[in-house]
Amino acid sequence: MSSLPDSLEDALTQARESVRSALAAGYTRVQIEILIPELKPLPAAQKLLQAELLRSWLPTPCKVFLPDAGSGALARRDWQGADFAIVGIGELRAEIEPDDQSFVLIAPGVVEVGTVEKLATTAGERPFVLFNPQLEDAAVVGIGYAARKLRQRFLVTFEPAYYLRPLGEGALRRVYPSAWEVWREEKGEYYLLAEELAKPSTETLEKILNPGQAQLPNLWGELQRFLRALNN
Repeated sequence: MSSLPDSLEDALTQARESVRSALAAGYTRVQIEILIPELKPLPAAQKLLQAELLRSWLPTPCKVFLPDAGSGALARRDWQGADFAIVGIGELRAEIEPDDQSFVLIAPGVVEVGTVEKLATTAGERPFVLFNPQLEDAAVVGIGYAARKLRQRFLVTFEPAYYLRPLGEGALRRVYPSAWEVWREEKGEYYLLAEELAKPSTETLEKILNPGQAQLPNLWGELQRFLRALNN
C-alpha cells in the first residue's frame, strides 16, 4: 500500500500507475478523479500527459479531447512538445480515427455527456480515460431526466482507477486494484483508518472518521495543509 501523495506530481504518478494496472487487468474505460477545489484541470492534465511519460502508461498514438473548441485551441498553443493530438469536443476533427490507440478526455461537462458516450462507443476496446469529468451536476444546470439517466448509465461503465479527495478530517483515496481507503489526519500525519470494497457513502465516512458522533461537521470542508501541498 502506498502512502498519500504529498504533491500534485506524486498524485499524478500514482494515477498513471493505477491506470496502467487497470488496463493490464483488462479494463478499457477508466477514470481518474483528483478532486481538489483549487485544482485547474487543464494544467493538471498537461502534467499528467507529459510526453516523456505517456508511453509508459497509455498506448500511442493518443488523442486528447478538451471540453470545447476554445480550450482545445488554447492547449494546442500552450502545451509545447505534446506528443499527442489535441482536439476540442465540437471541433470538426473531434472524432475517433482508425490509427488512434488511446483516448483521454479532460473535464468533460454534463452538456457533452451524449457526445462523450458516442466517442467511447466508437473507441471500442481501445483505452478510454476520463480525467476529472464534470458530469455530476446535471440536475443543477437543468439537464433533463433522459440526460441524467444517460449520465448515470454511462458513468457506471468506467472503472475508478484513481480517486483522491481531501476531507475535513483526512482524505478518501482509491488506487486500483486496492480498496477504497479512508485516511485521518492527526498532528500533521495521515493514518489509514479503514478500507472499503465499494466507494463509501457520506454516512459511512462520518462513522469511520468520527465514531459515536451523530454528524461530522464540515466533512467536505477544505483541508488547507493537504490542498496547499497538492498545489505546490
